[in-house]
Amino acid sequence: MEVRLEPSWKEKLKGEFEKPYFQELTSFIKGEYTKSSVYPHPKNIFRAFDLCPFDAVKVVILGQDPYHGEGQANGLSFAVEKGVRIPPSLQNIFKEIQSDVGKPLIHTDGDLSRWATQGVLLLNATLTVKAQVAGSHQGKGWEEFTDAVIRLLSEEREHLVFILWGNYAKAKGAHIDRTKHLVIESPHPSPFSAFSGFFGSKPFSKANAYLITQGKSPIDWL
Repeated sequence: MEVRLEPSWKEKLKGEFEKPYFQELTSFIKGEYTKSSVYPHPKNIFRAFDLCPFDAVKVVILGQDPYHGEGQANGLSFAVEKGVRIPPSLQNIFKEIQSDVGKPLIHTDGDLSRWATQGVLLLNATLTVKAQVAGSHQGKGWEEFTDAVIRLLSEEREHLVFILWGNYAKAKGAHIDRTKHLVIESPHPSPFSAFSGFFGSKPFSKANAYLITQGKSPIDWL
């Protein structure tokens, strides 16, 4: 399959695209889009990479699945397009930003492309999902692909911030060299777990403080 992807990522990941698992994944995903409703739109599957080239990455925020409701998933973890009702997890992320940074949000919509273009890779572990069926594309090869992405960033870049929310994301942290990068972990921002340690964890100010110590510009989270 000819993968449409931002050039720097395409070059870095070309070895993955040639592996048997990715060929099988491609065949499966093509079939899913043909016979049922799948999110996000095909043009947005690799949007997180397209908005944040390899050498521009400063922060990685790892999600699990794309949203499986109609009109929600847009290729960026936790994000939705302008005009779409903000999901509960993102509402809690916004609450924590305001508490952490101590200022009100300037942007109150769910379009997080403003973060991506500053160097935040908003990566889901699984890049597609069947409509209304959470986790439906898990175990098909996406996890192996996104593990490779994390490993590549860990090995070839230095002084990145990895923000891992929830046990699923924390498990992916096994691929990160913590002697070279900052890893920030907490419970997931979901309403089911946000009060168990997500609120008050201050990931946004911690990330920016680290970036500044490494001579990098901080992220404008607001």
